[in-house]
Amino acid sequence: MLACTRCVDAGHLAAASVVLPEPVPSRVVLVGQAPGRREVASRRPFSGRSGRQLFRWLAQAGCGDEAAARRAVYLTSVTKCFPGPARHGGGDRRPLPAEIALCAPFLDEQLRRLRPRLVLAVGQLALARFLPGRPLEQLVGRGFDGAGVELDWPPRPDRPRPWILPLPHPSGASRWLNQAANRELLALALERLGALLAAERAPGPGSPPSPPAPPAVRSRGQGTPCS
Repeated sequence: MLACTRCVDAGHLAAASVVLPEPVPSRVVLVGQAPGRREVASRRPFSGRSGRQLFRWLAQAGCGDEAAARRAVYLTSVTKCFPGPARHGGGDRRPLPAEIALCAPFLDEQLRRLRPRLVLAVGQLALARFLPGRPLEQLVGRGFDGAGVELDWPPRPDRPRPWILPLPHPSGASRWLNQAANRELLALALERLGALLAAERAPGPGSPPSPPAPPAVRSRGQGTPCS
């Protein structure tokens, strides 16, 4: 994965700037959109302003401070390189569908190796990956099983995994949270996230062990709980 130049070869990027997560052996995986400028500079996912807001949300859900959350949650993204600045206005460019497709095997491989029980899908690109075709208002504050079917609350433990918990993008550029009703949905999502994380901390008999930390996928070809 670190040696990947697919999007450069296809003419989408001038240079590859892969940002990879720390190898945390967790069954809780958070999937965001793409690295930003600060992530490229620090070589750490979610190290910019949006990341700080995201860690405040995770703290509200019971993950502790940023350092504790980084130790407990595997942090990754739909695409692994900084897509560059937006052509109009501020902020970062949204990755193209072609870039998402070229990077998809790497996310697939991360999920295959980690076998997560819970996926936090953050923002529109991640939600399109796991729960396509649904607006935020129909996703945030709810949970979904591995087949994309809405979970009852509290969820039955026999529902297919991984369970998906949607969250909005934490960027200040997003206007979705300007609406009071949407902020209430976020509060409900974080409350439910806290309950799911607490359940993951106290697994019942027969719960699977934590997976080994996934190594970086270095090929240029197709890639093979908060506690």
